[in-house]
Amino acid sequence: MNILHIDCSSRPESQSRQLSAAIVNKLLEIVPGARITRRDFADSPLPHASADYAIALSTPATLAAPPRGSLELSEVLIQEVEAADVIVIGTPMNNLTVPSVLKAWIDQILRAGRTFKSTPAGKVGMLQDRPVFIGIASGGVFTGDRANQPDFLTPYLSVVLDCVGLKTLQFLSVQATAFLDRDQATLARDEALATIDFTVMQEVRCS
Repeated sequence: MNILHIDCSSRPESQSRQLSAAIVNKLLEIVPGARITRRDFADSPLPHASADYAIALSTPATLAAPPRGSLELSEVLIQEVEAADVIVIGTPMNNLTVPSVLKAWIDQILRAGRTFKSTPAGKVGMLQDRPVFIGIASGGVFTGDRANQPDFLTPYLSVVLDCVGLKTLQFLSVQATAFLDRDQATLARDEALATIDFTVMQEVRCS
């Protein structure tokens, strides 16, 4: 099994990093021999879309004959997704949505004619579905009775990943991190991990 493990937080000991690492460790308990491909967007941030990349995506004609080298990074990142049986993403909620480093990755893997096709009904994903576990850390509260801020992160990721064919998503969150001490944060992380549905791994283990 191949795991693509992505982290987005700029803080080395962030709650989202600890949560994503814990998810990976749970997966390794199920498949001890799994291989891990690591993408740390704080340590090695992706560039935002270049002019050549934007030009390549602008029309069907430029996609058919893109500027030299303009799609190389996109292709590397898409192939990492294709090679992964499972994807684990650790991300903070920044200003109610995804951090810009994660958006930069999304902008590279959503590519017309490669990961999705446009139809009269909208975008249709071209990649094979696989489990995606998304660990979120938020300084505030965005779900439940105590929610005090909107959530533009989970609906956005649900839609945008569906556009490329990734539909089997599980969101795990540690909220109100600004107000948690270490023990409370550990308890919140354990509670989040307890919600994982590992039955989605059955098909991966059998493949």
